[in-house]
Amino acid sequence: MDDSQRFRVAALYVFTRITSPETLVETLSAELRSLCVRGILLVAPEGINGTLAGTPDAIRGALQRLRAIPGCERIEPKFSSAIEMPFRKLRVRLKSEIVTLGAGPVDPTAAVGRYVKPEDWNDLISDPEVVVIDTRNDYEVAIGSFEGAVDPKTESFRDFPAWWRENAARFHNKKVAMFCTGGIRCEKSTSWLLGEGVKDVFHLEGGILKYLEEVPEEESLWRGECFVFDERVSVGHGLEEGPHVLCGGCRRPLAPADLKHPAYERGVSCHHCIDERTAEDRARFRERQRQIDLAAARGERHLGETG
Repeated sequence: MDDSQRFRVAALYVFTRITSPETLVETLSAELRSLCVRGILLVAPEGINGTLAGTPDAIRGALQRLRAIPGCERIEPKFSSAIEMPFRKLRVRLKSEIVTLGAGPVDPTAAVGRYVKPEDWNDLISDPEVVVIDTRNDYEVAIGSFEGAVDPKTESFRDFPAWWRENAARFHNKKVAMFCTGGIRCEKSTSWLLGEGVKDVFHLEGGILKYLEEVPEEESLWRGECFVFDERVSVGHGLEEGPHVLCGGCRRPLAPADLKHPAYERGVSCHHCIDERTAEDRARFRERQRQIDLAAARGERHLGETG
């Protein structure tokens, strides 16, 4: 399919001072909706963060509007494409933080780790004096990560500070290289680590998405797929849509082989959550899936669907 016929997806963020975030939420909601853009955009006093999708012209218009916000001129989105619209609607939300670390005041506009471009990342993480840490959630790491990276096994980004303090001694006198999906969690966590007294801190500029876009697969140290927070679920090298789907019960990503597990029921459960939900939960999810299927048969989309 020609790229002009596909939806363009822009993952973006910027740390900057937003003086009137409440007002900005209202104006952006109206302006982006008028462009027929969908997705989610978070606005907070520390900046903006989100993923938007639309036609190429709509995304160009949305970025022009966002870059007109004082301090947001340097937004550099990570682009990918989707054959189908990956979001059901537009949501512009007011937040206290655009990514929640939960470690008290952290100011990435003041100091962050040293940026490493995708083409230089392999050399850095191949250095035995460098410890490579994946800052993403456990379900994201489960479907792909960099070769040899440390997995903190955190359920939420706000768990990272406690994990680091429990494990910091393991990394004494090591250089620390960190990465995440698009870069935002690393900007905040490397800023926090500098505040903790860690001197040699690096992070992957543009995140995994930029690496998968720019580094040829035959040279890549990435293994698996990269989880994304939209209906594509995962992407691989070249940012091509991956094979994963979401479990309707727990929202974890599932590989094709997981769909053959006895615990898998479409829209209801998987091997991850079969023991986490009650029979009543599964009955409720089963009815929701039935309503989704009925709506699809009518050519409609049910409100219970994601996106």
